[in-house]
Formats: sequence, structure tokens, C-alpha cells
Amino acid sequence: MKLRTYLLLSSLTGIGVLLICLFVSYSKMLLSIEQFYWLSGITAGVGLFSFILQYVMTRPLERSIARISEQTITIAEGDFDTEVPVIGPREFKLLAEQFNGMSLRLKESFDNLHHSESARRELIANVSHDLRTPLASIQAFVEALEDDVIKDEETFQRYLNTIRLETKRLAGLIHDLFELSSLEAKGELFEPQPCHADELLISTLESFSFHLAEKRLAVEIDLPDKLPAAMMVPAQIKRVLSNLLQNAIQYSPEEGKITLSAAEEGRCLRISVKDEGEGIEAAETTRIFERFYRIDKSRGKNNGGAGLGLAIAQSIVEHHGGEIGVLSTKGAGSCFWFTLPIYSN
Repeated sequence: MKLRTYLLLSSLTGIGVLLICLFVSYSKMLLSIEQFYWLSGITAGVGLFSFILQYVMTRPLERSIARISEQTITIAEGDFDTEVPVIGPREFKLLAEQFNGMSLRLKESFDNLHHSESARRELIANVSHDLRTPLASIQAFVEALEDDVIKDEETFQRYLNTIRLETKRLAGLIHDLFELSSLEAKGELFEPQPCHADELLISTLESFSFHLAEKRLAVEIDLPDKLPAAMMVPAQIKRVLSNLLQNAIQYSPEEGKITLSAAEEGRCLRISVKDEGEGIEAAETTRIFERFYRIDKSRGKNNGGAGLGLAIAQSIVEHHGGEIGVLSTKGAGSCFWFTLPIYSN
């Protein structure tokens, strides 16, 4: 039974009971037959008018419910770009607003689900490719050694060195995947402590002294006389600095310059690593912190890492309650920066 039919039957039943009671009451009164007919006619007319009024007023309710039913079917078919008109009585307006809000949340949930599924497929494809490449190289060189086709000692040692490098590359990729997974699952013990970033910058820079000298890169350090301590896990922030500095060294030209700077910015400490490389296109900067995303789409073994370094850096910084980003202009170098909350007593 439709809601409108149910309401009309309920109204008709109530009116009928009321009319019967009135007619019985009229019959017990000391009324002339003419007065009885007049009162009965007026009562019947009022009852009929009430029924017609009830019939007309329930029409908008029926339409509102029909609209919600139609939109529900539309959503069930997978179309979330739909809204119910917010009209009718207050309760139906509230119902329409709640329905529209539910539809919007469902659309956002399904969009996120589709995005996550696409990201999952891309992640699996990238992991498979980056694992398969060193494994294929190792297999090829091992088979060549097993077949005893290498006779001279120099080539033999070169093959062994290649196997060692590919094994190290494979181990590094697996370590990065494990670290990223641990960070996203918040599985590591996180106990930040006040630490001075200038000491961390110097110690990180010293570990890259060989790579800097190899490309004859100059380093400029821009630090204020007094730098406040920041809340951090030193080993994790050193990993962030190492990733940023490694990228700066990789993309800097020979005899270029890298600038490390730190400054107080509001209630945060901002640390920057600037290089004089080729820079990044504006369209690339929005995706550069994604897992496995690389500006250079080629996948040769000499084209850098697996594209996990910046994703790991982002996870660490955000876990500390900071932000990370890049300022870059194509042909004018890049400046990677991140912030950390300042220690306050």
C-alpha cells in the first residue's frame, strides 16, 4: 500500500468515526427534523471538504517520496551525480538534505576507492618491473658464468661486480619498500626529541663528501647565528636530508652549487636543499612525491633509484607533523624544503 493511500484511508476512517458520533449525538438532541438535516448536511460537507483537503495536501508528500525513490535507483545503478530537490515540508527538506549529503559522501568514497585501486595496480606494476630488472641481469650474468663462456679474469671480475651491484640494488629496493610500509603502518617507535638541525645538516653533508668531490660541487650553508631546536627523531630526519641531498647531487651539473639552509618560520623550522639542476616542470611537481614516480620515465639502471626516496621523505615529515614541498622552475634548478615543529619548553 502506498503511503498516500494509507494516509487517506486513515483520514477517511477518522472522519467517518467522527461523523457517526455526531449523527448519534444529533439524534439524541431535542432538534426538529429540519435542524437535524441541516446540522447533518453541514457536518457531512465539512467531512467531505476535510477529505478533499487531505487528498490535495498529501500530493506533494507523494511527489517528494517518489523523487527520493527515483534517485535511490539512480545511485544503485552507479550514478552519484544526482541531487534531490530540497522542497516540501520541513521534515522532507531535512530528509532531502541528508540524502544529498549521503550521495556526496558515497561519491567521494567510490572516487577514493577507484583512485586507490588504480594506485594499487600502478604500484604492483612498478614493483614488479623494478624487481624484475635486477633479477633478469643477475640471472643473465650467472648463466654466463655457469656456462663457462668467460675465459679472461678481467671480464670474469666485471661480471661478478655487476652481479654484486644488482644484488645491492635489489636489496636497497626491498629495504625502501619495507621502510615505506612501516612508516605508513606507523609500526616504528616514534619518540621525537629536541634536536638542533645545524648539527644534523653538517653530519649528513659529511657523509656525502665523496660524491660532492666526485662532481666537483660547491656547497653553501646558510644558517642563522641562533637556530631553535626542533622536535624530531634524528635518524629519520637524517634519512630525509640524505634523500634530498642525494637528489640534489644527482641532478646538479658538474662544478655546480648546492645550498643548504635552515630558518625559523613561525612555530616551525624550515629546512631547504637547493640545486642548480635542470628544474622540474610545473605538472611534475604535483606528482613527484608519489611512490615510484620518476621524472625520467626511462628505466635503465643508471637513471637513479626506484622513485621511493621522496615518498619516504614525505611520510617521515608528515609523521613529524610537518610539511614537505618543492619550488622549481624548468631550467633554473629546484629547491626542496620541509618543516618541523619547533621545541617549546
